[in-house]
Amino acid sequence: MFEIGDNIVYPNHGAGTIVDIEEKEILGETKHYYIMKLPIGEMRVMIPKDNAEDIGLRDIINEDVVPNVYKVLKQDQSEMSQNWNRRYRANSEKIKTGDIFEVAEVVRNLTIRDIVKGLSTGEKKMLSNARQILISELVLAEEKDEEEVREKIDEIFEEQDFDEEE
Repeated sequence: MFEIGDNIVYPNHGAGTIVDIEEKEILGETKHYYIMKLPIGEMRVMIPKDNAEDIGLRDIINEDVVPNVYKVLKQDQSEMSQNWNRRYRANSEKIKTGDIFEVAEVVRNLTIRDIVKGLSTGEKKMLSNARQILISELVLAEEKDEEEVREKIDEIFEEQDFDEEE
Protein backbone atom coordinates (compact mmCIF):
# COMPACT_ATOMS: atom_id res chain seq x y z
CA MET A 1 0.00 0.00 0.00
CA PHE A 2 2.68 2.51 1.06
CA GLU A 3 6.41 2.46 0.49
CA ILE A 4 9.52 3.85 2.14
CA GLY A 5 9.73 7.57 1.38
CA ASP A 6 5.94 8.09 1.16
CA ASN A 7 4.48 11.02 3.10
CA ILE A 8 1.36 9.87 4.90
CA VAL A 9 -1.13 11.01 7.53
CA TYR A 10 -1.83 8.94 10.62
CA PRO A 11 -5.03 10.33 12.19
CA ASN A 12 -4.52 11.57 15.77
CA HIS A 13 -0.72 11.77 15.24
CA GLY A 14 -0.34 13.83 12.10
CA ALA A 15 1.74 13.55 8.96
CA GLY A 16 5.10 11.94 8.56
CA THR A 17 7.37 10.02 6.24
CA ILE A 18 7.69 6.26 6.09
CA VAL A 19 11.36 5.66 6.81
CA ASP A 20 11.28 1.88 7.07
CA ILE A 21 9.08 -1.21 6.95
CA GLU A 22 10.03 -3.69 9.67
CA GLU A 23 9.01 -7.18 10.58
CA LYS A 24 8.50 -7.59 14.34
CA GLU A 25 7.37 -10.44 16.51
CA ILE A 26 5.03 -9.24 19.22
CA LEU A 27 3.24 -11.69 21.52
CA GLY A 28 4.36 -14.58 19.33
CA GLU A 29 2.86 -13.06 16.19
CA THR A 30 5.03 -11.76 13.35
CA LYS A 31 3.72 -8.65 11.62
CA HIS A 32 5.02 -5.97 9.29
CA TYR A 33 5.06 -2.37 10.50
CA TYR A 34 5.47 0.97 8.79
CA ILE A 35 7.97 3.09 10.70
CA MET A 36 6.83 6.69 10.31
CA LYS A 37 8.98 9.68 11.32
CA LEU A 38 7.04 12.82 12.19
CA PRO A 39 8.58 16.10 11.01
CA ILE A 40 7.82 17.76 14.33
CA GLY A 41 9.51 16.52 17.47
CA GLU A 42 11.49 13.76 15.72
CA MET A 43 9.00 11.17 16.98
CA ARG A 44 8.77 7.74 15.33
CA VAL A 45 5.56 5.73 15.18
CA MET A 46 5.12 2.03 14.40
CA ILE A 47 1.96 1.33 12.42
CA PRO A 48 0.78 -2.24 11.73
CA LYS A 49 0.79 -2.61 7.95
CA ASP A 50 -2.30 -4.84 7.86
CA ASN A 51 -4.34 -2.26 9.87
CA ALA A 52 -3.31 0.72 7.74
CA GLU A 53 -6.66 1.10 6.00
CA ASP A 54 -8.72 0.54 9.17
CA ILE A 55 -6.90 3.26 11.07
CA GLY A 56 -7.26 5.71 8.20
CA LEU A 57 -3.70 6.07 6.91
CA ARG A 58 -3.73 8.22 3.80
CA ASP A 59 -1.43 10.16 1.51
CA ILE A 60 -0.83 13.78 2.46
CA ILE A 61 -2.66 16.46 0.50
CA ASN A 62 -1.19 17.85 -2.71
CA GLU A 63 0.31 21.32 -2.63
CA ASP A 64 -2.58 22.65 -4.76
CA VAL A 65 -5.04 21.78 -1.95
CA VAL A 66 -3.10 23.82 0.65
CA PRO A 67 -4.82 27.18 -0.15
CA ASN A 68 -8.19 25.53 0.59
CA VAL A 69 -6.93 24.55 4.05
CA TYR A 70 -5.89 28.14 4.76
CA LYS A 71 -9.31 29.25 3.47
CA VAL A 72 -10.98 27.08 6.15
CA LEU A 73 -8.85 28.77 8.82
CA LYS A 74 -10.02 32.21 7.60
CA GLN A 75 -13.73 31.37 7.75
CA ASP A 76 -16.03 32.31 10.60
CA GLN A 77 -16.35 30.03 13.58
CA SER A 78 -18.94 27.30 13.06
CA GLU A 79 -21.77 26.67 15.47
CA MET A 80 -20.52 24.75 18.50
CA SER A 81 -22.29 23.39 21.54
CA GLN A 82 -22.14 25.58 24.64
CA ASN A 83 -21.76 22.36 26.62
CA TRP A 84 -18.02 21.75 27.11
CA ASN A 85 -18.39 17.95 27.07
CA ARG A 86 -20.39 17.84 23.82
CA ARG A 87 -18.05 20.32 22.15
CA TYR A 88 -15.01 18.28 23.24
CA ARG A 89 -16.51 15.03 21.90
CA ALA A 90 -17.51 16.62 18.59
CA ASN A 91 -14.02 18.07 18.11
CA SER A 92 -12.40 14.74 19.06
CA GLU A 93 -14.44 12.99 16.38
CA LYS A 94 -13.35 15.54 13.76
CA ILE A 95 -9.68 15.04 14.65
CA LYS A 96 -10.03 11.24 14.53
CA THR A 97 -11.24 11.40 10.92
CA GLY A 98 -7.75 12.42 9.82
CA ASP A 99 -9.35 14.80 7.30
CA ILE A 100 -7.22 17.95 7.16
CA PHE A 101 -10.28 20.16 6.59
CA GLU A 102 -11.95 18.77 9.74
CA VAL A 103 -8.74 19.31 11.71
CA ALA A 104 -8.44 22.86 10.32
CA GLU A 105 -12.02 23.52 11.42
CA VAL A 106 -11.20 22.37 14.96
CA VAL A 107 -8.09 24.60 15.00
CA ARG A 108 -10.11 27.57 13.73
CA ASN A 109 -13.04 27.10 16.12
CA LEU A 110 -10.93 26.51 19.22
CA THR A 111 -8.51 29.35 18.39
CA ILE A 112 -11.39 31.81 17.95
CA ARG A 113 -13.05 30.57 21.15
CA ASP A 114 -9.74 30.92 23.00
CA ILE A 115 -9.33 34.52 21.76
CA VAL A 116 -12.92 35.50 22.55
CA LYS A 117 -13.76 33.52 25.71
CA GLY A 118 -10.75 31.43 26.70
CA LEU A 119 -10.47 27.64 26.78
CA SER A 120 -10.45 25.04 29.50
CA THR A 121 -7.24 23.10 30.09
CA GLY A 122 -8.64 20.09 28.16
CA GLU A 123 -9.58 22.20 25.16
CA LYS A 124 -6.22 24.00 25.21
CA LYS A 125 -4.51 20.61 25.01
CA MET A 126 -6.86 19.57 22.18
CA LEU A 127 -6.09 22.81 20.29
CA SER A 128 -2.37 22.23 20.70
CA ASN A 129 -2.70 18.64 19.42
CA ALA A 130 -4.90 19.68 16.46
CA ARG A 131 -2.43 22.44 15.53
CA GLN A 132 0.46 19.94 15.57
CA ILE A 133 -1.49 17.55 13.32
CA LEU A 134 -2.38 20.37 10.93
CA ILE A 135 1.13 21.85 10.89
CA SER A 136 2.79 18.45 10.34
CA GLU A 137 0.80 17.89 7.15
CA LEU A 138 1.24 21.44 5.86
CA VAL A 139 5.02 21.23 6.48
CA LEU A 140 5.24 18.18 4.20
CA ALA A 141 2.68 19.38 1.63
CA GLU A 142 4.27 22.82 1.24
CA GLU A 143 7.85 21.65 1.79
CA LYS A 144 8.35 24.43 4.34
CA ASP A 145 9.74 24.33 7.83
CA GLU A 146 7.58 24.15 10.93
CA GLU A 147 8.22 27.75 11.98
CA GLU A 148 7.09 29.17 8.60
CA VAL A 149 3.82 27.22 8.70
CA ARG A 150 3.21 28.05 12.38
CA GLU A 151 3.74 31.78 11.66
CA LYS A 152 1.39 31.70 8.67
CA ILE A 153 -1.37 30.15 10.79
CA ASP A 154 -0.79 32.67 13.60
CA GLU A 155 -0.96 35.56 11.09
CA ILE A 156 -4.33 34.34 9.81
CA PHE A 157 -5.83 34.70 13.28
CA GLU A 158 -4.02 37.97 14.05
CA GLU A 159 -5.51 39.55 10.90
CA GLN A 160 -9.10 38.68 11.84
CA ASP A 161 -11.44 40.81 13.90
CA PHE A 162 -13.52 38.62 16.19
CA ASP A 163 -16.94 39.57 17.46
CA GLU A 164 -17.06 39.27 21.25
CA GLU A 165 -20.58 37.79 21.07
CA GLU A 166 -19.52 34.56 19.34
